[in-house]
Amino acid sequence: MRHQVDFLVIGSGIAGLSFALKVAPYGKVCILTKGDASEGSTKYAQGGIAAVMYDTDSFDKHIADTLVAGDGICDKNVVEMTIREAPERINELVQYGVEFDKSKGGKFDLHREGGHSEFRILHHKDNTGAEIERGLLQAIHNHPNIELKEHQFAIDIITQHHLGQRVTKHTPDIECYGVYALNTQTNEIDTYLAKITLLATGGMGNVYTTTTTPIISTGDGVAMVHRARGVLKDLEFMQFHPTSLYNPAEKPAFLITEAMRGAGAILKDKDGKEFMQKYDKRLSLAPRDIVARAIDNEMKLAGVEHVWLDARGIGKNELINGFPTIYAKCLELGINITKDMIPVRPAAHYQCGGIKVDTNGESSIHHLYAAGECSCTGLHGGNRLASNSLLEAVVYAHNAAQHAISTYKNINTSTHQQVPDWNAEGMVLNEEMVLITQTKKELQEIMSNYVGIVRSDLRLRRAFDRLNLIFRETEDLYNRSVLAEPLAELRNLIACAYLITKQAMARRQNVGLHYSIDLVENNT
Repeated sequence: MRHQVDFLVIGSGIAGLSFALKVAPYGKVCILTKGDASEGSTKYAQGGIAAVMYDTDSFDKHIADTLVAGDGICDKNVVEMTIREAPERINELVQYGVEFDKSKGGKFDLHREGGHSEFRILHHKDNTGAEIERGLLQAIHNHPNIELKEHQFAIDIITQHHLGQRVTKHTPDIECYGVYALNTQTNEIDTYLAKITLLATGGMGNVYTTTTTPIISTGDGVAMVHRARGVLKDLEFMQFHPTSLYNPAEKPAFLITEAMRGAGAILKDKDGKEFMQKYDKRLSLAPRDIVARAIDNEMKLAGVEHVWLDARGIGKNELINGFPTIYAKCLELGINITKDMIPVRPAAHYQCGGIKVDTNGESSIHHLYAAGECSCTGLHGGNRLASNSLLEAVVYAHNAAQHAISTYKNINTSTHQQVPDWNAEGMVLNEEMVLITQTKKELQEIMSNYVGIVRSDLRLRRAFDRLNLIFRETEDLYNRSVLAEPLAELRNLIACAYLITKQAMARRQNVGLHYSIDLVENNT
């Protein structure tokens, strides 16, 4: 089936939904979401969204904190633009119906997290992302120009390649005409054509064995742009959240928000002793790359699977009322956080690189925008400052919307009529699911063991060689099989793993989240 719209949005998190609301007054909007509309990384964001809201803080402080966390390779102009726009974007979220916690005096109740010099994290208890998702989805459902379609898995970006033209990374003026999407309930592949397409597909955390990201975070947007020969940047910077709840049977790993350390929780080793003083003067509130490496080192030195987070000093009422989701989750596992320490370990959490975009959110492919975790704006540099991600998503969704509104009427859609429908002729049904499940498990183990928190030249080369073998096997299966979601996801995960590893091999300096034992001497 063929569909024609003005604005096509792939993804239903904060970036996709806020973009859709801004462009909807100007044309027909269609949102495609891979699973249920509310299921995505935004929903799982516990901590909050960073913004300077009061005179006790300043833009200059927030800018400085972001630049320090990014380890010197942020785009300073992007940092300044994003942080100065923050209050206006926060006010828009409130207008959409999002409710942030306030103090008795009516001001926003602000948290502090690692790397922040001030209390500036707006939140809704410890489930901020879920509240943002709720407010935005309600506004989406109330808008007559927006159609939201669930269980639609975008497979490939449609470009000149699908018109029979040869497209390489050196091809000038690659254009996006829309996407092919698999309806995972009917197994039909539809053609969606649009003047403007926005990718808001989230991250790629499931490249690793342990991740806090939802199971649908398989790097689909990045992989599609890679196949379309678009520009990608900084994918070696994969952020591991220092404190996921240690519970090996559960996927995704449950996140213990950094705001808990901001409230006074302390990291301790297997013997219950503090250890962060050995690594950084900011102790448990050091930036995430430093804390994650410290925990990783402590675990390896002691030969244990986790360390402890001691929140008992915060106070019973503040723990229960301020962190109700965490309190309830731990209680399910027999852990009373008012009396017991919490077992935690690092888990893959957030990709700081992605689809390279300009300040308008436009990628190297014409009429294709990206916002949120799948994009690389230059804000995060080598390491994301806590709670800057939701801010980046809403700022770049706004910028992309404004630019798209100014250009979409001038886009010639005559080429759209030449786009062929998906051709599945000659494909056979894959009846050996083990080929997919075992390869995915192998891929995740390769990345976790060789391209994780600490790397080396030997580990990266070994990962690269094994990924090449997995890639060839999977491409052979893909080229002869009827398309199904697990196979398409595996293909995307392999592409992302390859890109992370390749860009890590090219990075010859330890910076931010990229840390190689072979580069330590070069940096001293």
